[in-house]
Order: sequence, then C-alpha cells, then structure tokens
Amino acid sequence: MDSSRHFRQEDGQAPAAAPQQAPRPAHDVAVAGMFGRIVRFYDLLNRVLSLGLDQYWRKVLARNVRLGDTGVVLDLAAGTLDVSLAIRRQHPTALVPALDFCPPMLVQGRRKLKGENARRILPVAADAKRLPLPDASVDCLTIAFGIRNIIPREAAFAEMLRVLRPGGRACILEFGSGRERIWGGLYNLYLNFLLPRVGRLFSKDPAAYGYLADTIRAFPSAVELEKELRKAGFSKAWYQKLTSGIVCLHVGEKAR
Repeated sequence: MDSSRHFRQEDGQAPAAAPQQAPRPAHDVAVAGMFGRIVRFYDLLNRVLSLGLDQYWRKVLARNVRLGDTGVVLDLAAGTLDVSLAIRRQHPTALVPALDFCPPMLVQGRRKLKGENARRILPVAADAKRLPLPDASVDCLTIAFGIRNIIPREAAFAEMLRVLRPGGRACILEFGSGRERIWGGLYNLYLNFLLPRVGRLFSKDPAAYGYLADTIRAFPSAVELEKELRKAGFSKAWYQKLTSGIVCLHVGEKAR
C-alpha cells in the first residue's frame, strides 16, 4: 500500500487538510487558537521550561516506536514536528504522517524539514478524534504532550485502535499528574506559580500557560491512564516514569 498517497502535498504549500468534517467543538477551537497564538515561542519555551529535558523525553519516546510491514509511524498532536524528527532519527526508513489540529504549528514545523525528512514527514491538519486514515494502516503511533488536550480521550483511543495494525503500538508521552507530589511538592510549586509566570513573560499570552498547568493538575495518574487504555481495548498497556514521574511514557498495544 502506498500510504503516502493519503497525505501528499507540494513543497512550499501549507499543511494538507483532512476532508471537511462537522464543526469542531468549542473546546477544540479554543485550544487550537491558543496554540496558534503561542507558536512563535513554543519551541523556546519547551526548552526553557523543561531545562532541555524535553529533547531526552522525545528520544525515549522514539526508541519505543516499533516498525512493521507498513513502515508508517503516525505522529499525533505533532505540533512543530520535533517528535516526527526524533522518530526519523531513530528510524530512518519510517514514513511519518504528522497530524495536528492547529495548522500554524505545522507551518512552523515545516521550516525544520530538509532533504529526506521533507519527503518522509508529511504534515496534515486533522483531528485526532477523526483520523483521515484507513483501518489498520499504521504500524505505530505517537502523541507527545497532546492527549490531555483531547476531550473525550476515549474517542482518540478508539481512533488509535482503528488505524493501528494488529500488534501495533501507541506510544503516549505526557506529563505526570499534578495531583501527585513529586520532589517533595517542588513540582507542584513549579506548576502553580513558576510555569504560568515564565510562559506569560515569553509568550505574552496570560491564558496559555495557565491552561497548561490546569490540564496537568487535572490529568489522571499513570495507573489511572493505564486503566483507561485497557478499558479502551488495548490488549496490553504499561508505563514508564521519566525524571521522577514529571513525565510518563505510556504504551498500549493492539491485539494481534
């Protein structure tokens, strides 16, 4: 199967768009608009606010990707394409459709694509709850720091299972729950006070990084998210805590 035919676009064009869908919920529109407003500062703030650890976390994510017969790794909530590039570094033969529901993020990310990456990373504006892909069409998928922005998560999990081939793997990188005390509560202090202030200083958007802190605080614990994956239909699910649980890598596998 020529998987790339679902995503082709000409060089220099804006990201391809998925076929027209029903109007998006207000939450989705608001979140996409917020990310669109901070896109110029997004990569810088990722480095600053994580003290550079975001690059290590993405490397761990890419190492857990497994290729199969299709050679396709779907990158959801692809943003400015740092995860897509990490996948390509780890798996040079992979074709990486990179989907995000905020087109300005993908436009920003396309500036990073050179040579073979420009041909093998395929940015597409699309909703993770309505993926423009056939059933059982990808070997593996990733989503980094995006699942907490999707409501309801169950709809995204159902779509993940639909597009994964039997035995395929979903790799989900996400912040640990802000309801857990990490580093004696220092992480919670960071979420509540430092993160919104630093984000506001750089991005000039008072809502964006307050929203980020709120979603981390409200996010399920690692154990709870593992249960959600199993309930959604993944035959296997497990997690690995990174940096004392500030970030967790969750892996779900579809039954063979």
